[in-house]
Amino acid sequence: MHDPQHCPACGASNRCSLADPRTATKACWCYSVSIAPEVIAALPAEQRNKACLCPACAQVLEQLEAVKSLPGS
Repeated sequence: MHDPQHCPACGASNRCSLADPRTATKACWCYSVSIAPEVIAALPAEQRNKACLCPACAQVLEQLEAVKSLPGS
C-alpha cells in the first residue's frame, strides 16, 4: 500500500505540498527542480506515479538550495 506523503524509496516525508490537504493549493518543491529520468526509472514499476520521492532520493538537494538563494524566494 502506498502513502502519498512518504517517499517510496526511503519512507521519509516527501514534503509534497499536494499530498497534504493543508498545503494542497501551493506548488510543490518538485516544480522548481529537474529530476533525472534515471532516478525515477530506478524505482520498481509498481511504485512509480504513486507517491513523490523526497528531495534526497530525487537527488535534487543542491537544486533546492540554489532556488532558495534566489532573490524573492
